[in-house]
Amino acid sequence: MGKFEVMDHPLIQHKLTMIRDKNVGTKFFRETVKEISTLMAYEVARDMPLKDVEVETPIAKTTKKELAGKKVAIIPILRAGLGMVDGMTDLIPAAKIGFIGMYRDEETLKPHEYFVKLPNDITERQLFIVDPMLATGGSAMMAIEALKKRGCSEKNMKFACLVAAPEGVKAVREAYPDVDIYAAGLDDHLNKDGYIVPGLGDAGDRLFGTK
Repeated sequence: MGKFEVMDHPLIQHKLTMIRDKNVGTKFFRETVKEISTLMAYEVARDMPLKDVEVETPIAKTTKKELAGKKVAIIPILRAGLGMVDGMTDLIPAAKIGFIGMYRDEETLKPHEYFVKLPNDITERQLFIVDPMLATGGSAMMAIEALKKRGCSEKNMKFACLVAAPEGVKAVREAYPDVDIYAAGLDDHLNKDGYIVPGLGDAGDRLFGTK
């Protein structure tokens, strides 16, 4: 069973509270989402495997650790997931980027896939799927399924979001139990319109200044 982790680091909690404020502007919101994403990448990457390598310092030869195993691909769910990419690549600059485009039917709240573009070696990489909100879980599950259909394993997937609703966490964990889920905050519930309460509003609109 994959893990579900709410990141309780003080800096993450502080910055998340700042962007919940409805009065903060697009520039501040975007910059702070990037900062939170960098901090989250540090935690999401915590269990990446290491191997021994020999290195010669100015003083002596020694054996120390470096990253081993699969390289990383960051997969934002469009469009709001784009807001988390720069923060993660600041910490993991060699990561390749893939894209999964989803839109939500405002009547049914169901997601629909409209665009998928992935690195050629996607099946050989550790995948960080990113989307600021995990609400109903529909978009996350469709993204996971899109990757599985292209040969990726659940065991290589980690989903990272800023704010999660219990309903979404439950849905994803039941459907894809091997996918790790990381959230900066776990909120109370979904309202009748499918928005997370208290949440932070529509992350895409707030990132890109649209309505």
